[in-house]
Amino acid sequence: MAWRRHSTNWGSGDPGNEAVVSFQLLVTGGTLVTPAGVRPGALGIRAGRIAAVLPPGADVEAAETWDATGLHVLPGAIDIHCHLRAPAYPERGSVASETSACAAGGITTVFEMPITDPCCNSAERVAMRRDHFAASALIDFALYAAPARLTRAGFEALADAGVVALKIFTVPSPPGREREFEGLAWPDAADQLRALTLAAEVGLPVVVHAEHPDILARSESEAARLDPADAATHGAARPAIAEALAVAQLLTMNVQARAKLHIAHVTSAATLDVLRRFAGSSDFSAETCPHYLRHTEDDVARVGVCGKVNPPIRTAADRDALWSAIADGTLGHVTTDHAGFTAAEKAAFEGDFPNAPPGHPGTELLLPTLLDGVEDGRLTLPRAAELVSGSAARRFGLPERGVIAEGARADLALVDLSAETRPTADTLLTASRAVARLAHGQRYRGRVAATFVGGRPVWDGATVTAPPGTGVFVRPGRAGGEA
Repeated sequence: MAWRRHSTNWGSGDPGNEAVVSFQLLVTGGTLVTPAGVRPGALGIRAGRIAAVLPPGADVEAAETWDATGLHVLPGAIDIHCHLRAPAYPERGSVASETSACAAGGITTVFEMPITDPCCNSAERVAMRRDHFAASALIDFALYAAPARLTRAGFEALADAGVVALKIFTVPSPPGREREFEGLAWPDAADQLRALTLAAEVGLPVVVHAEHPDILARSESEAARLDPADAATHGAARPAIAEALAVAQLLTMNVQARAKLHIAHVTSAATLDVLRRFAGSSDFSAETCPHYLRHTEDDVARVGVCGKVNPPIRTAADRDALWSAIADGTLGHVTTDHAGFTAAEKAAFEGDFPNAPPGHPGTELLLPTLLDGVEDGRLTLPRAAELVSGSAARRFGLPERGVIAEGARADLALVDLSAETRPTADTLLTASRAVARLAHGQRYRGRVAATFVGGRPVWDGATVTAPPGTGVFVRPGRAGGEA
């Protein structure tokens, strides 16, 4: 894989001897992963878009050429669930550090969740975060908002601000984090129904962290009698039934509300059963995450509180059920739920699962997890691309992204199926690399060899190649198309 730059004149109309090239960039020699299948081919890129899908060896002129021999060319991943928390917690990473990690993971567009201090819950705060991200993002980004006011005017203001979707929790704010969760936590079912109804009226998707507050309250009380150093205590405090019941309640309400509802981070076979029972009842979708597909509660016990996430990583049977749900279409999205902390923040609660901060870095593990699943025969490459790219683009109104096709944005992830990814605290780019202990020493078959955003290289397999501030704000159109 290498660049070739040519001494050519890009469309200037100069009548001199220099040739006028057809494309600014030609990606050649690779195997394209398209909706029509997997086949050898080349991509001609112009003005940040795929101008032509070409047969192998096409005789065309280009100002620059990228040799992708031996690689598969996928649409860039769209991470629809990521917590960067900038600028409130710089010790956990900056926009530059975390979007660099995204680029290394083949992610070309990231959706940032609203949990920061203060919570992103107004048009003014959306603008503040947009400007902060734009100054240093290496990849494109979209923003979620929390609906602090359950009014039509409040929802309209957030939609007009350009958010990609709304986010709510069905549980109360964690103690001490009320500012971060202002407008996010709606544990009352009547408020949840109101939020779904208003989201439907203004045409915004709503993503829900679904756990039942009453079940959690009782379970956490009972788990207080268990060993806090035991990883199983966390699972007992947040049992699968809390997730399944909250999802069933939301789906029941959505039959009336008719929102574009998305269930975040599904973890359990019990919840998958609920999703299947409600299939076709309303417009809903659901996701899971690499840590649920890769690990079990035994792995959490091995690494300690660095493996604590909410909802918890569960049993091997739950993990296998998630893979089956990907295979049968019950789950249509895989996303990172990247949530970084410092080593000191996690270490302060070692041996105390109930009080340890929940979260694990994931941006550099998304594609490797699915590529490893391809090697295992759990899914195909087109299905992997659909799970992290195509389904996200359609669900959240970004039709120009998530696909290898003429006219699409030239967001690309070039992957090497013959190579491996072996994450360590030294090789990961995220500022939270030290706490990614679930991944440390793991072997993932497949590696991201290059990443392009809008036709420009941002990762060459070893180095970030784009300067901070080159990513752009992604604003979906109110009718579903990018504005």
